[in-house]
Order: sequence, then structure tokens, then C-alpha cells
Amino acid sequence: MQIARRMIPLALAYFAGVFALAFCVGVGRTLWLAPRVGAFAAVMAELPVILAASWWWSRRLLSRHPLAARTDALVMGAAAFALLMAAEAALAVLLGGSVTGWLSGLATPAGMLGLAGQLGFAVMPWAVWRGAVRSR
Repeated sequence: MQIARRMIPLALAYFAGVFALAFCVGVGRTLWLAPRVGAFAAVMAELPVILAASWWWSRRLLSRHPLAARTDALVMGAAAFALLMAAEAALAVLLGGSVTGWLSGLATPAGMLGLAGQLGFAVMPWAVWRGAVRSR
């Protein structure tokens, strides 16, 4: 129970910080970059920015609020990933689409690349866990 009390706020903070940036970058990608270079190239341009932000934010959170075990960091990332998927599905519906349409978009090359980046976001707390604990 104590672990959940620490991981849930960290997962929420991790999700919110990266999602806020990704939302802003994604609007630019969708409205400006993708029409010029194509969806796949636009996602390729966005991905390093979001993964770098995920690395920086997860490292910062875990430096300030260290978790006892690397598996706790993995659970934190998985919870943040679940929040991200729920937010993306909700956003698709709010913008006039459907959950089915959003899911089918994940099967496109750009969608698969984006999903790979989202999985990278999910494992980032696990990947930086040791460094975060050492930097205390």
C-alpha cells in the first residue's frame, strides 16, 4: 500500500509532464510538419524530442522521489503508459473520432512508430532508475 501511494503520484506526474509537452509538439507535428513531409517523417522528427523529455522528466522525478526497486520504476512507467493510452483514446473521441479509429491508426507505419515511442516512454523510468538513485 505504501508503495502504491508513492508510485501513483509519480506515475501521474510523469504522464502529465510528458503528455503536456507531447500534446504541444503533436499539434505542431499534425498541423504543420506532417502536411509538408508526411506522417511517418513527422513522427520520426517528434520522437527524439519526446523520448529525451521522457528521459529528463523521469530522471528528475526519480532523483527527487527515489523508488526502492527497479521494478517499482517499471510499474510507475506502466501506470503512466496506461494513463497515456486512456488520454489518447479520450482525445480521439473529443476531436470527433472514435476509439476504433484511433486504434486502427496505430496499425499504420506512423502509428507503429508512435506506439514504439510510447513504449519507450513506458520503460524510461525503469531505464533511468539506477542513475536516479545514485544521484541522490
